[in-house]
Amino acid sequence: MSDQVVTRFAPSPTGYLHIGGARTALFNWLYARGRGGKFLLRIEDTDRARSTPAATAAILQGMAWLGLDHDGEVISQFERAPRHAEVALDLLAQGKAYKCFSTQDEIAAFREAAKAEGKSTLFHSPWRDADAGTHPDAPFVIRIKAPLDGKTVIRDEVQGDVTIGNDQLDDMVLLRSDGTPVYMLAVVVDDHDMGVTHVIRGDDHLNNAARQMMIYDAMGWPVPVWAHIPLIHGADGKKLSKRHGALGAQEYQVMGYPAAGMRNYLSRLGWSHGDDEFFTDAQALEWFDLSGIGKSPARFDTKKLENLSGQHIAASDDAALQRELIAFLEAAGLPALTDVQNATLVKAMPFLKERAKTFPELLEKAQFALTSRPVQVDEKAAKALDTENRALLAQLTPHLQNDSWDRDSLEAKLNDFAEQNDTKFGKLAGPLRAALAGRAVTPSVFDMMLVLGPDETLARITDVAI
Repeated sequence: MSDQVVTRFAPSPTGYLHIGGARTALFNWLYARGRGGKFLLRIEDTDRARSTPAATAAILQGMAWLGLDHDGEVISQFERAPRHAEVALDLLAQGKAYKCFSTQDEIAAFREAAKAEGKSTLFHSPWRDADAGTHPDAPFVIRIKAPLDGKTVIRDEVQGDVTIGNDQLDDMVLLRSDGTPVYMLAVVVDDHDMGVTHVIRGDDHLNNAARQMMIYDAMGWPVPVWAHIPLIHGADGKKLSKRHGALGAQEYQVMGYPAAGMRNYLSRLGWSHGDDEFFTDAQALEWFDLSGIGKSPARFDTKKLENLSGQHIAASDDAALQRELIAFLEAAGLPALTDVQNATLVKAMPFLKERAKTFPELLEKAQFALTSRPVQVDEKAAKALDTENRALLAQLTPHLQNDSWDRDSLEAKLNDFAEQNDTKFGKLAGPLRAALAGRAVTPSVFDMMLVLGPDETLARITDVAI
């Protein structure tokens, strides 16, 4: 086996990128990338009735949003069917597999009889050791010869050693009667041919490992390192499903979560590094290992996701945040920002990103920077624009018409003005918020004035003053 770590993500393209699948992809990506290895992508599209190009595109888009880049071309499992069949025929030629002519009715009758006698219903084919000269001219499947006694030990990096009695393993079908390979065979052949060294996947595949090891052993291929990770549950402790809300990775992009926050949160679902909750991509790549994965199912907690997302928004580079915000608007089908809005938003970003947990929240705080004159004043803010306050704003305007437009100067001017008018700045803040943003809840008045600049600030105040 190669010294280089090679992992893979192998989704079925029957829908969007499920959040559990996104977590599996992330674990594989972190493990490979953190060790200078390769992260490969295989689309398991053998179910032709359910596999769609749209679903494949949705998976690729979800991975692109999460920043999970893969090496090489995307592998189509369906296109590799001839190679899978070749391996089955090779095992047949080696005497490690056999042709089974038993019909579905015969198999069903065998199981009914075994059940009635209280015996194992695992099918024992009468064709396993039959002389080829007795083979009928009839449809057949190719079955692998399972070991008849002993035990199979799955050495799993997460679950520990899992032992399965070989009397629990049947002679698994490799090729169906129409010559098409089964999923179990395809997975093993693909993983071997792709040079996969570590199979990191959901623990619902744990029992599959024992059956797949029969193929590895029969072909004399090295068995990859297994790591079967616990599934994700909802807050109610039940397996995550549609009733728990958004499930597709891209739905979380549309809801306005930053990709870095999502990566951080997903990596903490089932894996930990001490008590660390918030960490960067660089730290995750350095820290991630299989020993940090727990055996118990992880619980999806939206509040924790929001908290981490807010921390990542606050810690983000302004320009990078701007780019992701633009991508969010496109993904959510919202109107694109104009050049003027983008320029104003860039100036406002340093204080907008504080305490915003999602992009919709950030955009709500940014309303003053995105609106244009005449500013639409909402009902709550309009209460601050009574006759008395509008007259006060008219008196304020001349005090702002000079060259100084920095925070200290603005604070001094507004506080002096309030004092001269026998009031406090707090009394002045309400009508200023209404004039500048049309809202009662806004960022700091001084932050808004600095972003808007003297001309726009004075124009907005003048629009409502009397």
